[in-house]
Amino acid sequence: MPKAIHFISIGGSAMHNLALALQQQGFTITGSDDEIYDPSRTRLQQHSLLPATAGWFPEKIHTGLDAVIIGMHARRDNPELVRAQELGLAIYSYPEFLYQQCQQKQRVVIAGSHGKTTITAMILHSLAFHNRAFDYLVGEQTEGFETMAKLTPEAPIIIIEGDEYASSPIDPRPKFLHYQPHIALINGIAWDHVNIYPSWESYVDQFELLAEAMPKAGILIFDESDNMLDVIGQKERTDITKIPYQAHLSEVRNGQTYLITKQGTKIPVSFFGEHNMKNVTGAMTVCDRIGITEDQFYAAIQTFKPVALRLQKIAEISVPNSVNRISFHDFAHSPAKVEASTEAVKHQYPNQRLLAIVELHTVSSLSKTFLDEYKGTVDTADQVVVYFNANTQAYLNSASPIRPEDVTNAFGHRNLKVFTELEALKEYMLAQVSTVDILLFMSSGVFDGLDIKAISDKLIQAS
Repeated sequence: MPKAIHFISIGGSAMHNLALALQQQGFTITGSDDEIYDPSRTRLQQHSLLPATAGWFPEKIHTGLDAVIIGMHARRDNPELVRAQELGLAIYSYPEFLYQQCQQKQRVVIAGSHGKTTITAMILHSLAFHNRAFDYLVGEQTEGFETMAKLTPEAPIIIIEGDEYASSPIDPRPKFLHYQPHIALINGIAWDHVNIYPSWESYVDQFELLAEAMPKAGILIFDESDNMLDVIGQKERTDITKIPYQAHLSEVRNGQTYLITKQGTKIPVSFFGEHNMKNVTGAMTVCDRIGITEDQFYAAIQTFKPVALRLQKIAEISVPNSVNRISFHDFAHSPAKVEASTEAVKHQYPNQRLLAIVELHTVSSLSKTFLDEYKGTVDTADQVVVYFNANTQAYLNSASPIRPEDVTNAFGHRNLKVFTELEALKEYMLAQVSTVDILLFMSSGVFDGLDIKAISDKLIQAS
């Protein structure tokens, strides 16, 4: 008889994908949430899992449930959670439950402050390209995969994107500590999630715990160019294998990036930038340990397409005897990501005028104590625009709100403008499309509904 599982906050990115994966395996799934947006809403509706009414309903919690899975969007006093606790039901965060379902599999966890989604997607693509059986959990929709999670009884291995964020409102441990990986990759550490980790030291501690928790005969793969990771990687653990890696050798010709193999062969790829050259080496190192040879990896990576909103091209035109005009949208919500993406685009198109547009959207980025982390991150751009919603910022940090001059001083760019009103931002952007060659929009948000596609089209029309 199928097991009955209820999801509290079923609309979450990972939560709804896990719900779909379990439903496909015959589990009986119910769920609740007070707000559900696309793509979660449409997917849940397509599989008859969309709650009929938004909100929390304790009557959905009963003794016939085998488990309750709670997401981070819920609060500790959530009425459904309180009812489940009163009934003594088994309550899990999604990483806890995922581990319960994959204890018999080889577990590969990809962790790090930035790039883990891309590395995970590269590994998934390589396995699928060569028709291997595997399960997975990845943080963003990846081309070629219907959902972001797959959980089957047959697959001998599972590839998991390991998040350092708290597991649930009743479990502050990082998600990745639940997985107990046989192979772990850490690709870089840059302070983030200041609402949970108020200091650099407390943030780094989580990755040290991951490395220390590796089982005997485990494999730890790490980016040795990251100073903090090199320290973690060199710590005394003689019972595990440690494999450092660096950026893959590459070259750029006429806007096209090529990986250069040990034999000197040049492999064309659709991604670029120093950070992606590290990502590809990390992915290849993992693949080597799970049965994908270098030749097989190179054959697969040529058809890999970047994950959505990872330097995703919104519009592009090549003008004969002139420069390209391109617009990118990138999920860069932390200083390290902003710096990596800005440098990557400028390196790829060194002779073109780059306007970087950054939205301060996360709790971390809107914190005055964290703002100085952005110092120098956009220095390679010719022009910079920083936008933040003044009302949102005041709500999140009412005790110490940031001002436009705080942003200007923190970033330290010679040609930077700050906007707090959407219409003013839109007006300025439309005025710039005739004077720049490349637009690079960077945020984990949506610029309060700014029509990025329309502005990108204006860039192309201005050529």
